[in-house]
Amino acid sequence: MADDRCPGQDRRFWKPEDVCETSCPCCGHGLEFWKDEPKRTCPRCGSEVRHPKLDLGCAKWCSKADECLGQAGDASSIRERLIGAMKAVFGADRPRIKHALMVLNHAERINEAEKADPLVVTAASLLHDIGIQEAERRYGSAAGRYQEIEGPPIARRIMEALKIDEPVIEHVCRIVANHHGAKDIDTPEFRVIWDADWLVNLPEIYPGLDPAGLRQKIETIFKTTAGKRRAQEEMMNDE
Repeated sequence: MADDRCPGQDRRFWKPEDVCETSCPCCGHGLEFWKDEPKRTCPRCGSEVRHPKLDLGCAKWCSKADECLGQAGDASSIRERLIGAMKAVFGADRPRIKHALMVLNHAERINEAEKADPLVVTAASLLHDIGIQEAERRYGSAAGRYQEIEGPPIARRIMEALKIDEPVIEHVCRIVANHHGAKDIDTPEFRVIWDADWLVNLPEIYPGLDPAGLRQKIETIFKTTAGKRRAQEEMMNDE
């Protein structure tokens, strides 16, 4: 029987350089990628990590591209470019880069159940705090209300440079402008981001809560069923 696999994916022809080693951007755990793996889940922290050197050039001509890569092409490219833009704004501010990546990981997991627009979720996850340094520069404060003022213009510039469609830009900017106050938006995408951000922030804002208090916070703060379930699984496993 003829072997109809894509030649680029047939491991009989692979070389040592077709294996890539990298580190999880959230926890630093070492990961190994085969060249046909668009993403992997970090076994230490659960973050979804994209292949840092994935070459999708064959997708332009290969008849098996859709079967092989699915939606990894454009989505992966935009995602990685948004991550790069976020890192460029934050510079050496590793805690805020880590926070954005952790929120993205939670949001992607929540959205597997909620089915909100994945591009809006990705962009808003990475850019929700993008105005925090400008808020500190202008007002001497990282308070949420100042982030909501300074964040949308920066987020818009980033997304326009990436040629993201205007309706997506507008939606993401509305999320950035409300990610602390939740005043003027209640879309599925906003609810996913809200819950993902709280998954990271809740243990820091309310440390040492007893199980009853933690259960009450989860029930009153979180807006999605998937977000509540993820919070219960992650925060109440020692109950």
